[in-house]
Amino acid sequence: MTLAPHASAGVNSEYSAFCILHFIYHSTMTKIKICGIKTLSDALAAIEAGADYLGFNFYPKSVRFIEKETCAEITSVLKKEHPQIKLVGVFVNSSVEEVKAILETCQLDLAQLHGDETPQMLESFNGKAFKAIRLTSESAETSVYPFAKQSVDSPALLIDAAVKGVYGGSGVTADWSVAAELAKKYPLLLAGGLTPENVAEAVGRVKPWGVDTASGVESAPGEKDAAKMSAFVKAVKAESKVS
Repeated sequence: MTLAPHASAGVNSEYSAFCILHFIYHSTMTKIKICGIKTLSDALAAIEAGADYLGFNFYPKSVRFIEKETCAEITSVLKKEHPQIKLVGVFVNSSVEEVKAILETCQLDLAQLHGDETPQMLESFNGKAFKAIRLTSESAETSVYPFAKQSVDSPALLIDAAVKGVYGGSGVTADWSVAAELAKKYPLLLAGGLTPENVAEAVGRVKPWGVDTASGVESAPGEKDAAKMSAFVKAVKAESKVS
């Protein structure tokens, strides 16, 4: 897959900046995000396992939905005891105002926009948000480029599987071949059906900036499994050293 041509000269400089950052990203260990945290005990178990990022889901239709008040209680502890962990709010078609209010209330570092948000909405967060793309091979480059952003401590975007009528959390794997091509251009966070059993292969084939899992480390929908989280992290770190 090749980059689609773009009209403005500014795009070339932006792409060059991405390339520079890309080398920086790939000189470090693959980042790990465990998403769908609903309890403090699950959050602490994820951190103990070795997660770098924790995700909190504010989409009411998700089995991993968390009320902002509950999230704020959890994150207040995490910010004091584990300030190095990045905290991410997951939103689906929420207003900019609502997202910003929850980011502040819950002391979250980043917003993950997982719905049908526009590039203009993403820009309004001034670098504190990234877009999740439900990937199809036919629209990969055109769907990704308007949302790709530059950042030192967050991905340019998240790549998930395209499942009709589902905004993530389907447990279906993304197209790793297309994701691998995009990972050569952008620091991406790979999601979609990742488990302790397949994540090493995913890291080896795609070489993403980071990986994201939710259902893959659960004993039941919305309930994290400490042993699975530990196995997931170990698999990622072992493959990262090889890659």
